[in-house]
Parts: sequence; C-alpha cells; structure tokens
Amino acid sequence: MNQVREMFGRIAIGYDLMNRVISIGQDRKWRSYLVQMTHMTNNSKMLDIGCGTGKIAFEAKKRYPLSQIFGIDITIEMLKVAINRIGSEKIEWSIGDAEALPFGDNTFDAVTSGYLIRNVKDIRAAIKEQIRVVKEGGRIVCLETCPPPNNFLKPYIQFYLRHIIPFLGQIIVKDRSAYTYLPTTTQKFLSPERVVDIMKELGLVSVSFKRFMFGTQVVIYGIKSTF
Repeated sequence: MNQVREMFGRIAIGYDLMNRVISIGQDRKWRSYLVQMTHMTNNSKMLDIGCGTGKIAFEAKKRYPLSQIFGIDITIEMLKVAINRIGSEKIEWSIGDAEALPFGDNTFDAVTSGYLIRNVKDIRAAIKEQIRVVKEGGRIVCLETCPPPNNFLKPYIQFYLRHIIPFLGQIIVKDRSAYTYLPTTTQKFLSPERVVDIMKELGLVSVSFKRFMFGTQVVIYGIKSTF
C-alpha cells in the first residue's frame, strides 16, 4: 500500500492532465454522471473517498453549491493539489485511509469515489466503510476502470493500455512505471458485474452500473437499505 501511495504522490502534479489526455477529454463527463447518480440536493452532505486532486468534490460543489462536501485521501501530495485550487476553502479536506474512515456511522447522504477500490488492500473492507458512514437511503457511487469487454475492440484497447498509456506517462509526467501499473491493474481488476455482486452481498440494494469509453470505465451505484 505504501508503494501505491508513493506512486500517486509522484504523479500528483500531472495526474489531471494525464487523465484528460488518456480519456480523450471524456473524464469530465464521467465525473458529471457520477455526481448526478448521487441524487444529492443542496442540503446534502457528501464524502468523496480517495479524493485525489479533488475533481469529484469540486464537481459536486459546483452542482450543489449549498451542500457540504468532504474529501479524504491517503496521499498528501494529491491533497496539496486539491487544496491549492480556487474554491478549495469551501470543501472540507482530510487525510485518511479508505478502510478506516474517521467519520461516524450514518453521517453522509452520499459517498463517492473515483479510481479507489481497484487500489485498496481489501475491497470488501473499503465498501463496508462506505456503507457504515452513509445514511440509510443514501447512495454509494464509484467510478472505476475495468477490463475491456470481450469483443472485436479488445485487442486494440489492450494495445492502448499496454503501450500507449505508459508511453504517454513517460512523456507527460516522466513516470512510465506508474502508467504501466495503472493499465495493468485495470486489466486484472474485477468485472463490474462482480463488483455489483460484492456490493449486494454487503447489503446494498438497487445496485447497477453504466459503462463508458468502449466499456473500460464504469460508474457503479447502490443504495443503503432502510431496513
């Protein structure tokens, strides 16, 4: 885990630019959809876990300016980027572990994450913590990468993941190893269907997902049961 944290610390400054480049500018649309699926209002209280440079938190604050938005991440370099953004004073930032959140039970109306669960030590523990801190009837929504579907595009997508993204990582952030790790974990990660199964096993209801970018990005969402 420390190695992953150090890796994200190295790429913090260029992280947003890389996301914009490798997603061909589509990352904004995915974040917008994620926030939409929280079903928040201006009276809501939202936590973004593994908030990184704060993009999801800022998107939520932009859409719901009177809401309370919290962002937590284990990598201080990422948080520094978030805190240095214009408007960061309107969001509550903290350092913490996704598997041991420093918040009470039933605190938030919505809990979000972006590219988090693929990088935690224990997926179930991380999801359990999200369920613990969200209120009954509240939503958990996560954005993640996932293995490409088995169709005629798969060889081309794999070539992009294995060769183009590491090359771009070397050019843009001078860190090929980080952008070899990220595509590799994408290809080895669970299918969206399996993540949905885990969320249901842990007690979430109405769990579903939507794929983006040729099936390699997914937004998964579920509701904490009220009974």
